[in-house]
Amino acid sequence: MKHLPVIIAALVIVLIIRLGFRHRRGSSLSFLGKLSAREHDKKILGDTGLIAGREIRERLRGKVFRVVTAILFAAVAAAILIPAVRGGTAQTSRIGVVAGSPQLNTELSNFAKNAGLTVELVGEPNLSRARAELNAGRIDMVLYGTERIILENPISSTDTSPSARFIQVVSVSLGEQQAYAQAALTSDQAAILAGAKPLPIESIKPAKARNTTSETTALLGVIFIFIVLNQYLTWTLMGVMEEKASRVVEVLLATVRPIQLLAGKVIGIGAVALTQAAALMIFALILGAAVGSNLVHGSAPLVAAATLVWLVLGYAFYSWVYAAAGSMAERQDQVQSLVLPLSIPLLLGYIVSLIGVSSGSASLLVKVLAYLPPTAPFAMPTLVGFGQATWWQFLLSVALCIACTVFVALFAARIYRTAVLQTGGRVRLRQLALTSKSSTVSRG
Repeated sequence: MKHLPVIIAALVIVLIIRLGFRHRRGSSLSFLGKLSAREHDKKILGDTGLIAGREIRERLRGKVFRVVTAILFAAVAAAILIPAVRGGTAQTSRIGVVAGSPQLNTELSNFAKNAGLTVELVGEPNLSRARAELNAGRIDMVLYGTERIILENPISSTDTSPSARFIQVVSVSLGEQQAYAQAALTSDQAAILAGAKPLPIESIKPAKARNTTSETTALLGVIFIFIVLNQYLTWTLMGVMEEKASRVVEVLLATVRPIQLLAGKVIGIGAVALTQAAALMIFALILGAAVGSNLVHGSAPLVAAATLVWLVLGYAFYSWVYAAAGSMAERQDQVQSLVLPLSIPLLLGYIVSLIGVSSGSASLLVKVLAYLPPTAPFAMPTLVGFGQATWWQFLLSVALCIACTVFVALFAARIYRTAVLQTGGRVRLRQLALTSKSSTVSRG
């Protein structure tokens, strides 16, 4: 898989994020001291704005945030600069020619030009000397007259580099010349065969040009969403769990309602996520324009904008779930058993979308997952990258995600309100159901 290094790099970044959160302890203990000093945050969202402002300041000052942001900026810069540098550097291949001729040299130069390759022809006195030069790495291939081509390593059947195309063209052309000679054809007969053209192929529908630039942007967008969601959803879960474990939440709930506390945390962390993502997008567009990268041409900016939209929607959907899960635990070991089932839809959407982008076509499964809120943040940007999502399909998926987010938020707030004050071990959904039922009976 040609995108395997990028995928591995994404997994390494996620691992760094996970390890970083294990060392982040006790930050919630300082909350009460800062709460009273930030009264101006109430002007926007009341008590919810006060909580959100505190979350924003704490996350922006965190070491994990600075380290991960630096890694993401470096990764974005590398993704833009490396292809631009490689694309702007002409590839030169040194060819050792044994028993050559002026006509053969001219043909080799024409073949190289058509393949987009710059070649340097080096005359070799004999085959033994040419093999030694090839083995030492001073030449890239050996052409023994019109009889054989010798390489250091075999060519993969999926290799589409200029060097591979050049070698394949030379092999076919010289093979045809040998066949003409063995058939004792005249020069006119050989010219007729050499000029043969394939039959024209027509289609009823016009061909759709494949936009590899947008597909690459979609790949980077899917990986980016996966990394950022892992970072900020883990922050949300761990933040709720730490406040519950330190009993700070009991004091806070004496002055603010549970829904205000939960919404403030979700909004504050989400604002940091959006700020980081927007900064990375702006940086990528500016750097890409400066170096002339293909990632800012065509529909690639549209794919980047879709990525940013679905990052926000994905966080909005999952943040409530992760916050509610955090309220059900009060120790690190309890968190692990909660994260795994929550991560399944994330991993499903991520893996299926990656396979779709890497294969060059969006499967039926990707098209279905693009309308399911848990997986749409990965699948819909993939469809946008392939140009297979119309504006109304995009908006339909957005509307479905927003509607489900409202439902999930109400359900998560109910779980949070019931579980966040229950201590003494991990709270299970069955206990929450019984507690909620008892409360309803009592009020009745």
